[in-house]
Amino acid sequence: MPAIDPVAQARIDLAAALRWAARHQLNEGIDNHFSMVVPGREDCFLINPHGLHWSEITPADLVMTDATGKIIEGRHPVEATAFYIHGRVHLGNPRAKVVLHTHMPYATALTTLAGGRIEMCTQNAFRYYDRIAYDEEYNGLALDDEEGDRLCRAMGGKEILLLRNHGVIVAGDSVATAYEDLYFLERTALVQVLAMQTGRPLEIVPTQIVARTARQIAEGGREQAILHFEALKRMLSRDEPGWDRLN
Repeated sequence: MPAIDPVAQARIDLAAALRWAARHQLNEGIDNHFSMVVPGREDCFLINPHGLHWSEITPADLVMTDATGKIIEGRHPVEATAFYIHGRVHLGNPRAKVVLHTHMPYATALTTLAGGRIEMCTQNAFRYYDRIAYDEEYNGLALDDEEGDRLCRAMGGKEILLLRNHGVIVAGDSVATAYEDLYFLERTALVQVLAMQTGRPLEIVPTQIVARTARQIAEGGREQAILHFEALKRMLSRDEPGWDRLN
């Protein structure tokens, strides 16, 4: 097969992540956003448009904006908070090529608890050892650069930020790796919330074992993420013909 243009591939991957987020029930109405730096254009971003459900978005629907939020390509508008969150994180953290923001239920439930944390009590949780930052101050909607910059600072050098009373941000260097982190973050939170509902104390694993296991998971993590994401795209092609149209 001929190689696909990198920008077209970016559109396909981001659309696939949005559709699967809807399938995995990580979305919330037509809200929240996934974005990606345009390959070869570090000051431009692809982002999902306002008004479309994630389950219906195609690569052609994604909007390209510049660093000021001006639409360069696209036939749909972009919701205001999208750029103030995503644009500022992309600009403030060059490693954040992909930024995923959701209000997915179980991870968000933990953000509503005083001192809520992803606890090191399951194997899935160990992949997040020393990779999560916590924003402890809910500050309203992100409607200006200042709030976006505050969130970027709260994220620091971590790939994941849990936003108090709000939701999560996951950043990565590719759609596949970022989506893998988003997916397993929600699975991790789900099991933790279920365990907490029993009223019994969580069994926290010793730090040295957690750290060792985290390194083991990371060793094959990129390949695993790519294989998982390729499988997800094959399933979309099987179940939803036309999902990947570029025009």
